[in-house]
Amino acid sequence: MRIVFLGSPADAVPPLRALVADGHDVALVVTQPDRRRSRGAGTDPTPLKRAALELGLPVVTPAKAREIVEEVRATGAEMGVVVAFGQLLPVSLLEALPHGFVNLHFSLLPRWRGAAPVERAILAGDEQTGVTIHRTVEELDAGPIAAQEAFVVGDLDAGGVYERAAELAARQLEEVLGEPVFTPQPDDGATYAEKVTPADRELDLSDPLDAWRRVRALSPHIGAWTTMYGRRLTVWRARLEDGAFVPELVQPEGRRQMTYDEFLRGVR
Repeated sequence: MRIVFLGSPADAVPPLRALVADGHDVALVVTQPDRRRSRGAGTDPTPLKRAALELGLPVVTPAKAREIVEEVRATGAEMGVVVAFGQLLPVSLLEALPHGFVNLHFSLLPRWRGAAPVERAILAGDEQTGVTIHRTVEELDAGPIAAQEAFVVGDLDAGGVYERAAELAARQLEEVLGEPVFTPQPDDGATYAEKVTPADRELDLSDPLDAWRRVRALSPHIGAWTTMYGRRLTVWRARLEDGAFVPELVQPEGRRQMTYDEFLRGVR
């Protein structure tokens, strides 16, 4: 099948590689523009752009998805695949390909529609999450469902959940392509995964369970923080022990990551 692929983060890479390995013709990869580095000169491409260039695939990086409607139509592709692209797709783009677009979303829709489904699932203490493949429609993550698979969250952090979900998504995608059968998605029970805010990052050490979930939800890509011994401290890994919150891997402001024991020795 001839496909246009839209995505941006590292989690979009396994499905792209799976499509290429399975012999599909990826006519175009669409990803977010390169980002200016926070320090130093230059810009950094998205992980998906790096992977696409390694695979020898054509890449475009529009500031707005509406800019590429004609370019997508001209590829002659049959279907579009979307994995965490980072922009809403206009109707004009959704109608540009004969079989439309499918979206690989990292939650069990209709739970956690929106931008941060993995982080919100962990913060809420969900025992399960998963992957849903659904038709992309104008309303956010509300399209009919073609495939869905759950897995146990356990003590995984967000990085582990994204890795597991990306693997499942790659396998599901191959099963769905061709003639997908869609089932209407219910609105009952829908919840929305808002973007992570600065307020979400602050740990409440009086609530050990919430603090443990918050560390896992924001690791290893964002980071949750607290103040200890008069120092701001990002906690990258922690555990619950007899109901107590125990930091394991931390990073004092302006310094490298270190074990919590190392940090305590420095305090003493």
